[in-house]
Amino acid sequence: MCSNAFAAQSQSPIPEVESLLEQMTVEEKIGQLNLLTPGGGIATGSVVSENVEAKIKAGEVGGIFGVTGPDKVRKAQEIAVNSSRLKIPLLIGSDVIHGYKTTFPIPLGSASSWDMDLLKQSAQIAARESTADGINWNFSPMVDIARDPRWGRIAEGAGEDPYLGSAVATAMVEGYQGTDLTAPHTMLATVKHLILYGASEGGRDYNSVDMGKIKMFNQYLPPYKAAVDAGVGSAMTSFNDIDGIPASANKWMITDLLRERWGFDGLVVSDYTSVNEMIAHGLGDLQAVSAMALESGLDMDMVGEGFLTTLKKSLDEGKVTEAQITTACRRILEAKYRLGLLEDPFRYSNEARPEKDILTDENRKLARKLAAHSFVLLKRHQNILPLKKNVKIALVGPLADSRNNMLGTWAPTGEHRLAVTVLEGFKNVAPEASITYAKGANITNDTVMAKNVNVFGPKVEIDKRSPETLLNEALAAAKAADVVVAVVGEASEMSGEAASRTEISIPDAQKRLIRALAKTNKPLVLVLMSGRPLTIEEEYELPVSILQVWHPGVEAGNAIADVVFGDYNPSGKLTATWPRNVGQIPVYHSMKNTGRPAAPVESTQDAEAFQKFKSNYLDAPNSPLLPFGHGLSYTEFEYSDLRVDKSEIGADETVTVSVTLKNIGSYDGAEVVQLYLRDVVRSITPPKRQLKGFQKVFLKKGESKKVNLTLSPDDLKFYNSDLEFTVEPGEFQVFVGTDSNAALKTSFSLK
Repeated sequence: MCSNAFAAQSQSPIPEVESLLEQMTVEEKIGQLNLLTPGGGIATGSVVSENVEAKIKAGEVGGIFGVTGPDKVRKAQEIAVNSSRLKIPLLIGSDVIHGYKTTFPIPLGSASSWDMDLLKQSAQIAARESTADGINWNFSPMVDIARDPRWGRIAEGAGEDPYLGSAVATAMVEGYQGTDLTAPHTMLATVKHLILYGASEGGRDYNSVDMGKIKMFNQYLPPYKAAVDAGVGSAMTSFNDIDGIPASANKWMITDLLRERWGFDGLVVSDYTSVNEMIAHGLGDLQAVSAMALESGLDMDMVGEGFLTTLKKSLDEGKVTEAQITTACRRILEAKYRLGLLEDPFRYSNEARPEKDILTDENRKLARKLAAHSFVLLKRHQNILPLKKNVKIALVGPLADSRNNMLGTWAPTGEHRLAVTVLEGFKNVAPEASITYAKGANITNDTVMAKNVNVFGPKVEIDKRSPETLLNEALAAAKAADVVVAVVGEASEMSGEAASRTEISIPDAQKRLIRALAKTNKPLVLVLMSGRPLTIEEEYELPVSILQVWHPGVEAGNAIADVVFGDYNPSGKLTATWPRNVGQIPVYHSMKNTGRPAAPVESTQDAEAFQKFKSNYLDAPNSPLLPFGHGLSYTEFEYSDLRVDKSEIGADETVTVSVTLKNIGSYDGAEVVQLYLRDVVRSITPPKRQLKGFQKVFLKKGESKKVNLTLSPDDLKFYNSDLEFTVEPGEFQVFVGTDSNAALKTSFSLK
């Protein structure tokens, strides 16, 4: 932990901070608790702060966001250090969710690479580019566990699994913060959203969450704790309530859990106007909810200005104490100290840096690499893929030449005009191919859907030509081609914040196009873009190959072409289960067995599929369409010789699991070896299996390798009914393979 920038600098009291606090009036302390935005395209809320410059001069602002560029940041800092009484510099924040100008795949896509080194590098590049443009505080990573793909913000996280989510959280925090926060290319990271935001009821954004502590501690909290253990410098509260108390005023969460149990020493900021929104939750007026938030341990109020306008009155009335205000102010000043701002307020205002550090060829090269590594080959039909580079291709679909939809949701700092379209990528990678493009269909013909999506920007344009005209154009292109590649799926803003869907299938206009293309009997590849798992049971049954590419970022088209034409063999794996239909939701790999488990069948055509008085459905199997960890390759891998180095261990011992992996196909490629564990008998009901290890292994064709995965004592532990992190003696079953249905099995016992 000490190697992390924030943890290494966590020393309190800090003389420079204490000196400032001694000089500050109560009003100036309250001012530091105020985070404002002057506007300019902020995509997370409609409220924009007023009179920001005057408030900075009056010492009423601790930080701002929505301001970028070293010149603009310098002007803002000059106002703070030249015109305010105590000359305290500002925190400069931003939502850098998956890259700054060099946009990487959406986080759900990046996590599908299962490559922590690449993820860490992407965060390092994001930090370097952001700080070059004056930003020193990032509202990322989002580590919410999400098991309901109707929730649009599943796109912003790592999926459904706490073990993988913890690894991703650690990689991103270490990438953003580095080992020295005073270095001008590192920035303060923010773990969000504390807590449970991904479990919103009905998959509807901002909705309530109702969850018991055992489920919370075992399945939802680990990624947040991993970020804290990695030394994350700040944390952001969520919009939902926890046990009836909204997160921004939840003392159990902020003080008891985050600070006292986990030892978090950074600042806690609210999400956008979430303090004010507690009024709508039904907890009181602005003065009441602001006092509750401060008393809970919240340090900074984002945009709502409830702290600024009510805390002095609450202090005078004895509803809050000056000690509470001072403590919150101290944490904000300590963050500024650790960033080096108290020493040099203009540390992030070097006008020479943007040209040198932003959107460099090297940065784009990594974006292209991570995108290719994130793609998941969902289905491979008749070896259509990879394509030869000299074929006649009909490239069709509403996303095949759509620059606006390549970056994906939550890319407010990216520039769509710089993105590479799929059509451009095909021409770049396979210049000798004969490519005919046809749109084929609109993303959606649903004008209400298009209107709602376009609240965030004109991402969905409905072609005024008739659906028949568009379809016939695509069919004509297909008829003249050797192979058809259809780029279909969601527009970028069909997922993300405030983008929940009750139906998560491919929109009807595109389903019609896919059906018609399949009937041509031409080899058909679906390149599928989305910010969430989709229900594609109909498309999956067609004679097609399906490559899931998420929303790949600024190098989208080039990366897609790299994989389609075989310059890179796909190695991505799903980090969230894909249901057959929305009626199965929630469905995830670590579900429990129940007292009446259904038989493990895959199809309702099976005579034994339905068993009365078992936990199953009348109209569909329990199994998902695609399991967690699923992802194919152009080659084939064989697993064998699964072993554990000890048949019995003590509570403090490790156990090494080994398996032989062989590439038995015709291409070089990488495989993610996955280890799942089942605690057979314990004091609280165990999941059927849990991910507890993985390793990405590259093998040349014909090559084999012994892969070792080590289980630590903590990997066997769980939170019991007393919320003690403990382990109990007994048998542990080990499963290793290519996805969460891994068939190879062995076991060991804990004494």
